[in-house]
Amino acid sequence: MADLVWKSRGRTGRSMRTLRVRTSAVLVALIALAVLMVPPLAQLDQQAVDLSMKLRPPSWAHPFGTDDVGRDLLLRCVYGLRVSLLVGLVAALVATVIGTAVGAAAGALGGWTDRLVMRAVDTLSSIPHLLLGVFIVAMFRPGVWPVLVSVALTHWLSTARIVRAEVLSLRSRPFVDAAVSGGASRLRVTVRHLVPAVLPQAGLAAVLMIPHAMWHESALSFLGLGLPAHQASLGNLVQTARGSLLAGDWWPTLFPGLLLIVPTLAIAGLAGAWRDRLNPRRRSELTL
Repeated sequence: MADLVWKSRGRTGRSMRTLRVRTSAVLVALIALAVLMVPPLAQLDQQAVDLSMKLRPPSWAHPFGTDDVGRDLLLRCVYGLRVSLLVGLVAALVATVIGTAVGAAAGALGGWTDRLVMRAVDTLSSIPHLLLGVFIVAMFRPGVWPVLVSVALTHWLSTARIVRAEVLSLRSRPFVDAAVSGGASRLRVTVRHLVPAVLPQAGLAAVLMIPHAMWHESALSFLGLGLPAHQASLGNLVQTARGSLLAGDWWPTLFPGLLLIVPTLAIAGLAGAWRDRLNPRRRSELTL
């Protein structure tokens, strides 16, 4: 009887994980389609001002309603999501490359180099990401590229730690000992054996970094330090809608907020499935 209960719980857990992964995949696909298809199909100018349509609630003509100057909020949100995804993807890729290079070098070289690099990582990690990002962005004019640089330079630290820990674990593996015994140099062992072995973990870290980078960009734009106020950004839309929310108009705040939360949950669901696939022992422990 206990065995039947255990198997039932295992099947239930697997079915729930499958449902979560499928739901996350559908949401990611819908987000990609919205970003790619809505702007050309809408045939509307996201900057078109129509004061006669100011703060209209959601309707068939404007599914997300209009903002405080009569612009279509659906189109503005999609353009803002496009910018946030661009920042998230590019910044996550750059940060992952930097973190993988630093972590692999620290783990492969070891000794005083490892200690020096990790102390530098610890020092930078002690500074809040947002504060450091504000400092970097403040040196440039508002725009996409300063935000990209800011997010990329503040989000590689966790990847460096993950890669370093994995490289230290791999250094004691038999295939590394065999390569060293065969006369391979430290650089060759790192490039040919250690770095390819840590790429799955680095890729997972990059996927998990995308929603974090999106929130970081939105926070900078909300503070007025990210994208210019006239350019659609989820952070700018939320910041502009604060006055409307106090007046009882909920839609200018709700929909940009949802377009931040939904991609975060969808990407986290897919990343969780990837993590379980990379670490089947952890998955079996969760099933038990």
